[in-house]
Amino acid sequence: MAPRAQVEAWLARLAGERQASAHTVAAYRRDLDKLLAWMEARGMAGFDALDPHRLRAFVAAEHRGGLSPKSLQRLLSSCRSLFRHLTREGALAHDPAAGVRGPKVHRKLPEVLDVDEAAALVGHAGDGALALRDRAMLELFYSSGLRLSELTGLRWGDLDLDGGEVRVLGKGRKTRIVPVGRHAVAALRALAAAEGGAPAAPVFRGRGGAPISPRTVQARLQRLALAQGFAKRVHPHLLRHTFASHMLESSGDLRAVQELLGHADIATTQIYTHLDFQHLAKVYDAAHPRARRRG
Repeated sequence: MAPRAQVEAWLARLAGERQASAHTVAAYRRDLDKLLAWMEARGMAGFDALDPHRLRAFVAAEHRGGLSPKSLQRLLSSCRSLFRHLTREGALAHDPAAGVRGPKVHRKLPEVLDVDEAAALVGHAGDGALALRDRAMLELFYSSGLRLSELTGLRWGDLDLDGGEVRVLGKGRKTRIVPVGRHAVAALRALAAAEGGAPAAPVFRGRGGAPISPRTVQARLQRLALAQGFAKRVHPHLLRHTFASHMLESSGDLRAVQELLGHADIATTQIYTHLDFQHLAKVYDAAHPRARRRG
């Protein structure tokens, strides 16, 4: 089978059997198209013509072309995933990515709101016609750390307000149950009383009663933050980061935070331990008599 056909077969399998999102499949395709173009320009008829030396040359060429270290790491990850599949299937005798490392990425820590900022934002959703909906959205984001796609896809039947729980469909179509705090429960009850709360109906509605669009949620959060004079750019994932950081600061239980966020790999969650340490380091530098004072 030709390399391009092998790539398309693998992508179809990702979308079908593994239920990868369209966004994920498209990202893999963009990365692997770069590899295929590089191979075709050098007359390589199949992936068996690759080895670690040639793959490093490919990565170096992309780096010279302006690809950032973070994008190069993602590119290598896409290649590794494909090669692992082909090796398991017997289509490759060896893994060309074995021992190939990408450039070191200086990971940028996510910005978060402090406790007072979070309380101010979720506690003042305005008093207009959309205030009930906006208040419930903000409270649920901060209460349960939902992804934007998880929030916009919610139906009333997914909520157990008496039990203080919500069932969400996350990445890879994996379902998890997440607690809902009392302030979020109260805001959701008020919204349900106003809108009926039929089990099959969207919790957060846009025009015509359809589920609210992700872009609308982003726009509403930005508008509410600007109205309150926030200097930070407020977006849905900022509230998810804030939820995770505050949970970890309070509990110290990294594994529990991983489960609440729906992270498949705890390494993804560990970034919040760096956030917590950053806070502790600032407190130490400001308070300890022997701390090194920074100018």
